[in-house]
Amino acid sequence: SMASSSSSTPTPGTTTDPDGDVIINPDEIVSRKRKDPAADPLKPDFPEAGAAELAGPRQHRKVIIPSHRMGQLKENWMQIYEPIVEHMKLQIRIIPRTRTVEMRTSPETTDIGALQKAADFIRAFTLGFAVQDAVALLRLEDLYVDSFKIEDVRTLKGDHLSRAIGRIAGKDGKTKFTIENTTKTRIVLAENSIHILGSFSNIKVARDAVVSLILGSPPGKVYAKLRTVASRVAERF
Repeated sequence: SMASSSSSTPTPGTTTDPDGDVIINPDEIVSRKRKDPAADPLKPDFPEAGAAELAGPRQHRKVIIPSHRMGQLKENWMQIYEPIVEHMKLQIRIIPRTRTVEMRTSPETTDIGALQKAADFIRAFTLGFAVQDAVALLRLEDLYVDSFKIEDVRTLKGDHLSRAIGRIAGKDGKTKFTIENTTKTRIVLAENSIHILGSFSNIKVARDAVVSLILGSPPGKVYAKLRTVASRVAERF
């Protein structure tokens, strides 16, 4: 009699097949629990986790500042400090003795990736990018800094190296500005290193143009290629 009574009243959220086996329907159980939170009194009811809980314990980052950028860092400190503290809700300090900038999350930090973005922003500044350009790393997604050396492309020494740098910069920086404006990137020439800030696809176009100049292509030929690429990108959008 007990078996017949249990089969006649199946548990809510379950069905019985012809052989008498119980089939659990998880969707029905989930929907029932959504409708009635008190359906399972033993299940704990926690409030939704906030950003502070998701971020876990306090995280730290250190960025070492090259000696030749310390003066610029001090001059532009408020422009660097404000977006990191007010917008990213991080804590930051500069330690002149060790030439480092230290950052850490605070209880107000809401963005889990804020600390990494801030570290990328400071590193971009140390590479030579202006604060106004580097701050885009905090505000926009999918921006990167790509760095390479001239000798990675071609082994050049002495005057040949100087001429390659001159070809990239152009007269009064005209060639560099043209590449930057056409590809929507920012380029820093630091001795024999080249740093490019931009989106992944734009960095590739700018890097190809710079590599062509290093290999000896005349600027006119590079401009023509850039115009073709720029018109193709404009058509795509």
